[in-house]
Amino acid sequence: MPESTLDIQIKTLPHQPGVYQYFDADDRLIYVGKAKDIKKRVSSYFTKHHDYGKTRVLVKNIASVKHIVVETENDALLLENNLIKKYKPKYNVLLKDDKSYPWICIKKERFPRVFPTRRVIKDGSEYFGPYTSMKTVKTLLGLIKGLYQLRTCNYDLSEAKIEAGKYKVCLEYHLGNCKGACEGYETEDEYHANIIAIRELLKGNFKDSLQQFRIQMKRHAEAMQFEDAQKIKEKLEVLENYQAKSTIINPKISNVDVFSIVSDESYAYVNFLQLSYGSIIRSHTLELKKKLQETDVQLLELAITEIRQRFNSNSKEIYVPFQVNLGDEIKVTIPKLGDKKSILELSIRNAKYFRMDKLKQVKLVDPDRHANRIMAQMKADLRLSEEPRHIECFDNSNIQGTNPVAACVVFKNGKPSKKDYRHFNIKTVEGPDDFASMEEVVYRRYKRLLDEDQPLPQLIIIDGGKGQLSSSLKSLDVLGLRGKIAIIGIAKRLEELFYPDDPIPLYLDKKSETLKIIQQLRNEAHRFGIEHHRNRRSKGALTTELENISGVGEQTIIDLMKQFKTVKRIANAKLDELEAVVGVSRANKVYNYYHKE
Repeated sequence: MPESTLDIQIKTLPHQPGVYQYFDADDRLIYVGKAKDIKKRVSSYFTKHHDYGKTRVLVKNIASVKHIVVETENDALLLENNLIKKYKPKYNVLLKDDKSYPWICIKKERFPRVFPTRRVIKDGSEYFGPYTSMKTVKTLLGLIKGLYQLRTCNYDLSEAKIEAGKYKVCLEYHLGNCKGACEGYETEDEYHANIIAIRELLKGNFKDSLQQFRIQMKRHAEAMQFEDAQKIKEKLEVLENYQAKSTIINPKISNVDVFSIVSDESYAYVNFLQLSYGSIIRSHTLELKKKLQETDVQLLELAITEIRQRFNSNSKEIYVPFQVNLGDEIKVTIPKLGDKKSILELSIRNAKYFRMDKLKQVKLVDPDRHANRIMAQMKADLRLSEEPRHIECFDNSNIQGTNPVAACVVFKNGKPSKKDYRHFNIKTVEGPDDFASMEEVVYRRYKRLLDEDQPLPQLIIIDGGKGQLSSSLKSLDVLGLRGKIAIIGIAKRLEELFYPDDPIPLYLDKKSETLKIIQQLRNEAHRFGIEHHRNRRSKGALTTELENISGVGEQTIIDLMKQFKTVKRIANAKLDELEAVVGVSRANKVYNYYHKE
């Protein structure tokens, strides 16, 4: 049989770093990837068995392969990122954030203006940013305006026009916000000294400006110009206050990018902190939608490339939580302790808060998406064959074998379904036998659901370890449900999850949403069971007390409880009140029992 065009294309691929592109039968680009060795990477798609369904569908749809060889892995990363942004292939990670960000522009002109803009024009002007919010830009510009007197007019302040007296000072000059360069009251050198200081401020370097202001303040004080010295002192306080708010742990940490990632089944969130002279000068979190179960390493490498391009970062060193391959030009540091570790933890915290905010918004705006994400996460974490849309959890309650009861709580789509909760009084077990009680309750619950043709859950959770789980399995065996419903036991002490026929328990991350839902189920079952147990004990205790009264039978007790509700009210009732309910003879017996003195 002759080889297909695709087979020939794969065989002729080079063993070089670069980017590969998959096209479908309609010649549409459906996937872009990077690799150290293009041939090995592409061949693996067609020789490996892929467990994830979307990857199998991708491979099925590949009709042709194209490639681009590059010099280094870093070049491959950049090219892959640019192609994904440009063509948005169906099976690639989706970069969610495409808005335009604000910049601070220092205009290329004789007396440069400093202003915010969202348009970068290549006319020789300097642009600082982009910033993640206009609020940050306004804060910085407010700081600059408070420290330096700059012009805001858009006049062409050429030397010839100023000498010709073409312009007159405006209100800004009279308010003290501008020194009147338009009428020659300020020289170009004086103005540019301020621009140099502003440039350093925008880079996060406050040291030079602070030093310069201290020199000026001292000079004014020595010349007995105390009003001018006071104005400089006020500027120093403004700058020191701003620096204190933005300084991180160690001023020596300079010109470093920090990246961290938090991910779930469907999305990843990558936080970026840019440090300069010990200050955070930028923070941004990028949301990525997974398409082919990409690993955190793959996602972080892609996000770092995208963010550094987007924010025009040239830092030679980055801090990350694990090793990533970005080429030889960038130094990758994985902090283990001290200030570097603290700043990485701050980045992780920012990513987590961003994710939490997103999830809260999704809960409000699109509750179905939230439920779908939780269900997909639980399916993956608990190694289930289907999503646990309907979960039931059982718990036993007894104290020294008295009034043994059990509770069954039901969650649907990750939320309590209280109308489906059920209490059970243990009927066939004598004494405190949790294993036998669990066996009875599980049998009764699912025998009834089968008899009434009710839907069965996808997951059963047993509050207890291996013993309770084994007892529950006996009931499922009798009912023929073994293997049809997933069942796990949760042990209280270490939150171990036990599976049938598996001696090694599963331990979930203590912060995982799956474990939190299982704990919520277990706690709800415990609460619901204890509530029923207490009610039974209370009723038993009350009934026993009234039964101690000689000549008072069951019907008398029922009549009294219906009228007075509690034994305390019966004990405090007047004789005539009791007579009205149970007659003179029995009323006297009850009254005398509680008023023996």
